[in-house]
Amino acid sequence: MSQQVYFAVEDTDCCTRQCCGPGRPFEMKIIDNMQREVIHLSRPFRCKCCWWPWCLQEIEIQSPPGTVIGYVEQKQTWWKPKLEIQDAQHQAIMMINGPCCPCSCGSDVKFPIHSLDGGGEIGMITKQWTGLVRELFADAANFGITFPLDLDIKYKAILIGAVFLVDFMFFERKN
Repeated sequence: MSQQVYFAVEDTDCCTRQCCGPGRPFEMKIIDNMQREVIHLSRPFRCKCCWWPWCLQEIEIQSPPGTVIGYVEQKQTWWKPKLEIQDAQHQAIMMINGPCCPCSCGSDVKFPIHSLDGGGEIGMITKQWTGLVRELFADAANFGITFPLDLDIKYKAILIGAVFLVDFMFFERKN
C-alpha cells in the first residue's frame, strides 16, 4: 500500500565502511514508525574473495533485540548462490536460490524462496531495476519481498534480514 512500515539504520563507523566495503561487519536496527527497534541484525566480518567455509556470508536476526530468532547462512556451492534460512537452533527452514549471474541488465534480479519440504517456491526477494542512470551512478537500491500471509511472523523477520544480506553480497559497491 506504499506506506513506510520500517526504517533501517546501520551502526558502523566510517573507517569500517570505507576499508571493509561490502564484507564489513555491522549492527543494524530496524525501527518502526514509533521509533522502536523491532528487529536487530548482526553481521560478522566476512571476506568476499573466496568460497572457503570461514568466508561464507551470514547474518543473525534478533526480534525483539536481544532474542535470536534465526540466521541466514550462505551455503558452499560452485554455481548458483544458495542461502539457507535457519531458526534460532540453526535448523534449516527455507532456502533462497540465487541466479548464476546476479546482475540487473535492464530487468529485476530474482531470488526465489523455497520450502524445504519439496513444496516449491513460497516467495521471492527481488532487486528491482530502477533505471540505467540510477543503477550506474547511485548506490541506492530497491528491493521487494513476497511471502505467504500466514507465514510465521518470526520467519518474516528472518526473511527481512535475508534481504539485507542479499544486498551486501551481490549489489553493494566495492568502494
